[in-house]
Amino acid sequence: MRGMNRPGKIVCVGRNYAAHARELGNAVPEQPLLFLKPPSAVIGHGEAIVLPAASARVEHEAEIGVVIGRTLRRASEAEARAAVAGITCANDVTARDLQKTDGQWTRAKGFDTFCPIGPGVLAIDPDTFDVAALDVTCRVNGVVRQHGRAADMVFGVPTLLAYIAGIMTLEPGDLVLTGTPEGVGPLVAGDVVEVEVSGVGTLRNPVVGG
Repeated sequence: MRGMNRPGKIVCVGRNYAAHARELGNAVPEQPLLFLKPPSAVIGHGEAIVLPAASARVEHEAEIGVVIGRTLRRASEAEARAAVAGITCANDVTARDLQKTDGQWTRAKGFDTFCPIGPGVLAIDPDTFDVAALDVTCRVNGVVRQHGRAADMVFGVPTLLAYIAGIMTLEPGDLVLTGTPEGVGPLVAGDVVEVEVSGVGTLRNPVVGG
């Protein structure tokens, strides 16, 4: 296990678990639905998620994070698989009310502290490591709210990376968040939210008012 620097860019995938799409009343996309989070949103293990005054409904979204290890551009799925350097835990914190009212997701996803990652990066050998075998769990105050398996993703990791690399160059250190399973829910000041990815560890962050 090793740490990671702030990524150059954070590419996220929406509605990549069918049950999560349904719980928000959305159709499963026919191709990956992409958005970006700013690197300034990143915090580490133990740091506080700060609830912004602009939102009345901030929610957790536990995700498997994929760290890119080599430049990837217009790549095949095999090349994309080989470009994975490691796996980390991530929380795509979202101001759900602003996501609904704005019509696009930049503000809802982009507040400072809205991208906890950690507690480290599990370095992998992409030739032997089975990313599809990973699972992700979210707990709030010790109670499980989300649990999902990478095998249940609509678009698997190699497919996602190849798709993204056909649009924008992925560079070493970039982070791809692969979508959240069903069970998203609100966070309030005083909560402690945990994201655990099998074999990686547990990312833990307190929640405070802004």
